[in-house]
Amino acid sequence: MFSTRLLALVSLCALVSTKEHPDLLNTCFDARYHKDTPSPEEELHGQCAPWKDRSCCYYNTTKAFHDSDVWLGFTYNHCGPDHSLSETCRQWFNKDMCFYDCSPNTGPWIVDNVIRIRNERFMHVPFCASQCNAWWEACKNEFTCHDTWGKGFNYSTGINTCPNGKICRPFAEIYENDATTFCEKIWYYSWKVVPDDQPCMKIDFTGKNPNDDVTKFYAGQRSGVLG
Repeated sequence: MFSTRLLALVSLCALVSTKEHPDLLNTCFDARYHKDTPSPEEELHGQCAPWKDRSCCYYNTTKAFHDSDVWLGFTYNHCGPDHSLSETCRQWFNKDMCFYDCSPNTGPWIVDNVIRIRNERFMHVPFCASQCNAWWEACKNEFTCHDTWGKGFNYSTGINTCPNGKICRPFAEIYENDATTFCEKIWYYSWKVVPDDQPCMKIDFTGKNPNDDVTKFYAGQRSGVLG
């Protein structure tokens, strides 16, 4: 049985977009290179392969962000070649990007966010603590100069660079050696870390998409809150 604390969280996070998304269980938010509606793909690249049965992304998109050091004007390696992400850490960021581009499960958490690359985003999606911890363990020794990658970088060159006065330091310093702080702040609260015994999303899985049931639970709770 899920806790009353969790149900309160659902109520607090019932954020909505002004765009109509009639099917919260099967939807794509409005962003560059996203499909209008989820559909199967014959193949998806790299860490995105588990999403191919029903996805908001195309093969070419998944191959591009796996293979490129710069995607839509953003580079993970903003601290220079001496501090490029390790392959193990990069794989977790690729899994996170696969969720962003491919997941059909973000309906209950879509909000307006009009910027150059999208008109909507998701916020406060419940994220399994075990997956957050694994991502953190893979990346805690990497370097960055900015704790929230979703906003605040300098894009005057067309590619994100460190804000004035910010120096590159290990993730463990930037995020106070805390996995939850890292997972929640890195993309400006796209994720909300919750214990694994509560319904929560996974970005690392094989086989049937386990997030379908999670979306169904929260969509049902949201309907109860709103109606």
